[in-house]
Amino acid sequence: MVVLQLRFLLVPFLTSIMGAAQYMMQDAALMNYIDRRLLSLERLEKCNQDILDYVEEFRDFSKMVLSRLAGLNSYKTEVKSEVESLLTRVERAQRDIDYIGSVRDSNTCIEVHEDLVKQQLFEEAEEKKKLKLMLNASCDHMLAGIKSLKVVKKTGDKHGSWMKDSGKKHAKIYLLNGSVNNVILEFANIMAFMESNHTLKARRITLPFPWEGTGHIVYQGFLFYHRHGSLNEIIKFNIQKRKITDQMQLPGAGRIPAYQLSPSTKIDLAVDEQGLWAIHAEPETGGNIVITKINHITMSVEHTWDTPCNSKGAEAAFMACNTIYVVYNFPSGGTSRVQCVYDVLDAVNTYEIPVLYFPKRQGSHSAIHYNPKEKQLFAWGDGSQIIYKLHTKQKV
Repeated sequence: MVVLQLRFLLVPFLTSIMGAAQYMMQDAALMNYIDRRLLSLERLEKCNQDILDYVEEFRDFSKMVLSRLAGLNSYKTEVKSEVESLLTRVERAQRDIDYIGSVRDSNTCIEVHEDLVKQQLFEEAEEKKKLKLMLNASCDHMLAGIKSLKVVKKTGDKHGSWMKDSGKKHAKIYLLNGSVNNVILEFANIMAFMESNHTLKARRITLPFPWEGTGHIVYQGFLFYHRHGSLNEIIKFNIQKRKITDQMQLPGAGRIPAYQLSPSTKIDLAVDEQGLWAIHAEPETGGNIVITKINHITMSVEHTWDTPCNSKGAEAAFMACNTIYVVYNFPSGGTSRVQCVYDVLDAVNTYEIPVLYFPKRQGSHSAIHYNPKEKQLFAWGDGSQIIYKLHTKQKV
């Protein structure tokens, strides 16, 4: 009986002990599971941090690559131009090598070559004689310095041009505001232009087609200008009769700006003692400036010269006595300077000419026109109309 009672007492006791042990084993398994999950979370956090660090490094690397690509693109055009120039020189060198080989192999070729050289020299001499006759070789002065400036007025946009008609005796002033426009303002004289209400006294002349750039010129009663929207059409407009009398196409012009710092001007027309000229740049010359003598009566090309003056860094140019003077500046504006000179008759030793600086002014020019009658420059600088007086000397 006692044993039976003990049995009934031990069974619940043992059952409670086994249940507690089972619960302890479950708690231990749960804690072990939680530890493993926490460890996984720590590893996941470290992985996320590694990914963030990689993303940041990749962004920095992308910025560096993009900046270097931008630098490479800026040099792409220059490298292409240099390569094209190198190919041209290689072709010339190949022709020279072929010639030397032919001379070495045959005395007859030498004699023929000498005859060709003599013929070529004769033709060049005849051509130079014709050019001297056409251009009046008695024009013997050259620019030696820019003495002073006078700011006549400040009116109009940043870009424009103003001038006198050096081919007429009258004192009329012509103002052409903006790089694209079709209205000319004509003033009786410079005093009328300088008045505060000058636009009220101006004669307004409307063109049938607008101009492009600031390279137009008034000469012998006609306005010569580059027609807006055309590649290289030059219009001859009779100012008094208010009608177009002629036009021409200028071969090779209009594809790139005449001056890098004045991108709106593709063709710059100029006048000197010899008459009408056109100034432009061509891709085939590596961006170097080309000058063309134009017969203003027949509107035909008389002769063309490739110059060594590059359009890069140039803002304007003007012709004086068969010679082009190219004006350079900085993109942000500064002291303008004449840094390249080319005489079409080789009467000027351009390598001995010092750099000529424009006096007492910081800024830029959108147009500079030479007046051969007054030996002055009519310039448009940042909306101001300026006259520069020149110092000249005999050509050496």
